[in-house]
Amino acid sequence: MKYYRLTLFLLALAQLATAQQTERRYLSGTGNDQTVNWQFYCTGGQNSGKWTTIPVPSNWELQGFGKYNYGFAKDSAKGKEQGLYKYEFQAPAAWKGKRVNLVFEGVMTDAEVKLNGKSVGPIHQGSYYAFKYDVTNGLNYGASNLLEATVSKHSANQSVNEAERKGDFWIFGGIFRPVYLEILPSEHIGHVAIDAKANGTVTARLQLNTNGKATDVAAQIFTTSGQKVGTPFTTKVGSGNSNVTLVKTIPNPLLWTSETPNRYKVEIRLLQAGKPVHIVTQPFGFRTVEIRQRDGIYVNGTKIKLKGVNRHSFWPTSGRALNKGVSVLDVNLMKNMNMNAVRMSHYPPDDHFLDVCDSLGLFVFDELAGWHGHYDTPTGTKLLHELITHDVNHPSVILWINGNEGGHNRELDALFAKEDIQKRHVLHAWEDFNGFDTQHYREYNYGIGSYNLGHSITLPTEFLHGLYDGGHGAGLEDYWEAMWHEPLAAGGFLWDFADQGVVRTDRNGGKGPLDTDGNRGADGIVGPYREKEGSFFTVKEVWSPIRLERREITPTFDGTFSIENRYHFTNTNHCSFTGKLVKVGGHTERADRLRLWLQP
Repeated sequence: MKYYRLTLFLLALAQLATAQQTERRYLSGTGNDQTVNWQFYCTGGQNSGKWTTIPVPSNWELQGFGKYNYGFAKDSAKGKEQGLYKYEFQAPAAWKGKRVNLVFEGVMTDAEVKLNGKSVGPIHQGSYYAFKYDVTNGLNYGASNLLEATVSKHSANQSVNEAERKGDFWIFGGIFRPVYLEILPSEHIGHVAIDAKANGTVTARLQLNTNGKATDVAAQIFTTSGQKVGTPFTTKVGSGNSNVTLVKTIPNPLLWTSETPNRYKVEIRLLQAGKPVHIVTQPFGFRTVEIRQRDGIYVNGTKIKLKGVNRHSFWPTSGRALNKGVSVLDVNLMKNMNMNAVRMSHYPPDDHFLDVCDSLGLFVFDELAGWHGHYDTPTGTKLLHELITHDVNHPSVILWINGNEGGHNRELDALFAKEDIQKRHVLHAWEDFNGFDTQHYREYNYGIGSYNLGHSITLPTEFLHGLYDGGHGAGLEDYWEAMWHEPLAAGGFLWDFADQGVVRTDRNGGKGPLDTDGNRGADGIVGPYREKEGSFFTVKEVWSPIRLERREITPTFDGTFSIENRYHFTNTNHCSFTGKLVKVGGHTERADRLRLWLQP
């Protein structure tokens, strides 16, 4: 019997060995702290007109090439600057017969890509969105391959420039996020989209490539530590099916919130004749986000108030090329200020930033770019699909924003629900739209009047400008008192998190003072390198989760007195604290006792 069990175990291992998980082979580095040199030629500005090398990912201005532009600059949208990239790599013979995708996580702005001298597909337009090409038939297997990319800093599509290049922020060029090859079996799971509700119901929508073969799909939910949760769930796939939905209910799951970021993972197997040919593992979190009109935002049945901030993807020495360490630093600083939310201004972030928000706990408003101008409908439709495909499974993402301050293409609003399995709510930043009044920088009295008398949920997606309003801490307590007590107020997002001070490689050998383009980029609660400024500590105090609301002092017959303090927890929990202050030899000592209860 012992040998029989060992044989079964070894057979199971052999089956797993023949099943392939998606392989990722990086052609670039993984971030600004780990790069790979590519051949590079810049057509204008610093160090132009000659072939040299550049680290990838990066923005080329920070590497000493091209010209610095701030979005308001008169010539910002007129630039013809291009970067020409070349990189040679090997494609192992073992990849032949598999599907190989070439993936770019982010390129500023237009990207024309060739492999071995041939175009791999249409020019991609739009900076902040991951895109891929099927290069299976263009590779030289067991030999060298030449990847070429021509990157235009400004787009040939004027609507892309209106949405991305004319903003109130620094404008960069380059391959600024990672590039990699994605290797899958010929029959594979192309994409997984998950909706996991607080009641334990998990719906997984799969896109499959089965090459016309009948297959089965099996799934198993695990804790992040690898313990099985519930039983497996399966479905059969007909030979003509490419889209499959799986549903499973788990009793009493641990829920995801910004305070309790509990996560799970689901392992999905594509089976042929009972044998796994492709295995995909997708993290997720159980949570239900509900918008109750003329009331507020509810997460798992609890009304929330957002203590948020706007964040640009930015670092002084590398521009918009970041790494996971920066994401961890930023999220920890936000949580240290007792924040529970962050808005992606004004474009989608790096994938690792959302991973960190998932794991440490921050509510995220994810944004389709549009700074006062918007994408045309064909371009916006494509980029919206790329945004949601990339970010759909992050439990931290609770709402979408379609453009900023007038940069809303209304023809795209309905497409969010069509693309998103979770049907998240859609906002227009700085507009009274879809049940939310998100107007920016309200004068205090006017704004508070709207909180009291308006019909929409009030949620300024920008308020208390860090430069022009005298610092975030200057008026936050007044605003927050009103936001906290008014039922229609859902909180808000400060502008903004960090000063956008950039290293100028074209001045003083890159050793000069950081440039914020005058007063345009100096809006942060923290400095460019995340130095804590005065408002950091005020925000932390005002947004403390515990606040004293009432104190009752009762004299006693023996000359002592008791004090009852009512403390308020901003997550709707309340605490009553009772203690005695006893006079002893001219000083005061305290005996305390604590009792807790929940108040809905």
